[in-house]
Amino acid sequence: MDRAAAFQHERSRLYGIAYRMLGSRADAEDALQEAYLRWHEADAERVRMPQAWLTTAVTRLCIDRLRAARAEREAYVGPWLPEPLVDEKLPTPDAAAELASDLSVAFLVVLERLAPEERAAFLLHEAFDCGYDELAGILGKTEAACRQIVHRARERVHSERPRFRVSEAARERMLERFAAALHTGDPRQLFQLLAEDATWTSDGGGKTKAARKIIRGAERVARFASGVWRRYLSRLGERRVSINGEPGLLMCLDGRPVSVISIDTDGTRIRAVFTVLNPDKLKGISKGAFSCNPA
Repeated sequence: MDRAAAFQHERSRLYGIAYRMLGSRADAEDALQEAYLRWHEADAERVRMPQAWLTTAVTRLCIDRLRAARAEREAYVGPWLPEPLVDEKLPTPDAAAELASDLSVAFLVVLERLAPEERAAFLLHEAFDCGYDELAGILGKTEAACRQIVHRARERVHSERPRFRVSEAARERMLERFAAALHTGDPRQLFQLLAEDATWTSDGGGKTKAARKIIRGAERVARFASGVWRRYLSRLGERRVSINGEPGLLMCLDGRPVSVISIDTDGTRIRAVFTVLNPDKLKGISKGAFSCNPA
């Protein structure tokens, strides 16, 4: 068996699992690198199915990383958001219809609230089509226990993020209306686009100026967004991009990315706005890779 070729064949799928588990490019790559080393050291006679072996290795490494990162997340300054994937395409898993946006920022934020094993079981079963027998082997639990874990996680995910079938065109339209309302600086226009319980989440990580708490409620979000636009965003260049597979805005200063903005919508109203400003999470966007037009 050509181990390097076998790993490369599974790499995209493994990266998809690791990124969704960890929400970080660097951490996902580290997990894959460690799995690759273990793969080459594994006893060939005990590896009957390379995909199953590698999926197990990467998943367990991600669970360990999430457990170790708990203290880091608790000490994180302000809300935590996943590192955005801008104009990157990960393979779309064979997901159920309601999880068509299983890479979106909104979806990953909900996953962050699950315990590490819950997150792994839910993702592998719902997004990567792993059966309960496979989950039992990966997690070292019984099939019955895995069914319970997935059931609990599914209920929590669906309660915190209701399922909406929203077309790509509808998402684009809502983003365009949102950007246009921002440009006016008029909170009344923004208010009309927002769901009553809309939220605005900013991730500055203590590295740059950002709201340290989630802004909640349409009126407060509208006032906050119009203020942010007038004071900061109106001076930046702007580019429409794909953020984790959904329409978003890239804001630049002298060609340097300083913020990415994405929205969660039911197609009629904006339910949530997510903005990543932490420069450490924008390093993956190469300076000058996108030409930002003046706002």
